[in-house]
Amino acid sequence: MWFTKLLIPALLATVSALPLYAADQSTAAAPVAVEAAVAQRRPLIEEIPVTGTINPLRQALLSAEVSGLIREIHTDIGKRVRKGALLLSLDPELSSISRDAALAEVARVRETLADSRRRLAELQRLLGDKHVAETEVESLGSEVRERSAQLEAAQVETERQTALLRRHRIHAPFSGTISLREVDVGEWVEPGTALFELVDTDSLRVDFQVPQQYFPRIHADTTIRVSLDSGQLLSTRVEHRVPVSRSSSRTFLLRTVIDTTAQPATALIPGMSASAVLQIKSDRQGIAVPRDAVLRYPDGRITVWVAAPGVDWDELVEVREQQVTTGLSFNGMIEIQSGVEAGQRVIVRGNESLQPGQKVILKRASIPNMDSR
Repeated sequence: MWFTKLLIPALLATVSALPLYAADQSTAAAPVAVEAAVAQRRPLIEEIPVTGTINPLRQALLSAEVSGLIREIHTDIGKRVRKGALLLSLDPELSSISRDAALAEVARVRETLADSRRRLAELQRLLGDKHVAETEVESLGSEVRERSAQLEAAQVETERQTALLRRHRIHAPFSGTISLREVDVGEWVEPGTALFELVDTDSLRVDFQVPQQYFPRIHADTTIRVSLDSGQLLSTRVEHRVPVSRSSSRTFLLRTVIDTTAQPATALIPGMSASAVLQIKSDRQGIAVPRDAVLRYPDGRITVWVAAPGVDWDELVEVREQQVTTGLSFNGMIEIQSGVEAGQRVIVRGNESLQPGQKVILKRASIPNMDSR
């Protein structure tokens, strides 16, 4: 026990005598390699998030042009059909009879016209020999003209009956998918009765409702990034901007064309929702740095780490943390409204654990579309 009492004070004296510089050296941060980029003055881009819907270019509710009994249905819901494909047949019996009657009438009128023309030619020869009255010739000429008109009317009626007969067969007006079938075999349909809904799934558009204040700033070359709920990106281009503002939402319609050759055939369905970011060119310039250079703190501070000037790449340099204010964000870049000057080098990788006054080895960061001099 007496030994312990003597040992403890001796140990405490030894510890208190240790040099303080050892603790200071443990807190000093060792140099680390970081990547930096040069803050640049450049044209700014405003990014506008919008939502939209994928719509087909053509979507038709097909109907019958004539009345009739459905004899046969050649397709069904979910089937893909090509333009001109036969979809449905009506019973053509009654229309065939009417068409045959019209053809018979044409043949009858043609015969009577030929007889009238023959008799007119005979009278005209006798008229030259003064053996027949001129009025009789004129009367027969009028009969020929009347029967010519009757023949023309009969031919027109034949064409009408033939056209009605053709309309007993319903064909696809364009290629697409049958999304709805409203009738079945044995039903009687009238003109205008809905038969099928046909959707063109090959020519798709994405329609967005965009705030009306951006209408004059959107053009055919405006960049737009479109993505589906699954995260898939779509290749699109602006097709139309409709100059009509919705009074309820104060928006206008922006229609974009989807490049279906770049998308999987089964990935896009009309009616799907889509998100997009419109990149609208601003009429001003500003200082921009990569978004990774910016650090945000819970107390609201926003900072970047800046390297001291006058040192080349791959050399040891001191860095300091600088508070900044930010503006627009676009293409992985962010506008710095104050706190950083153009030409300063900001740390973009390895900046999360830096300490004030720490020395680092400055490496050139590879940033797309950005000069890192």
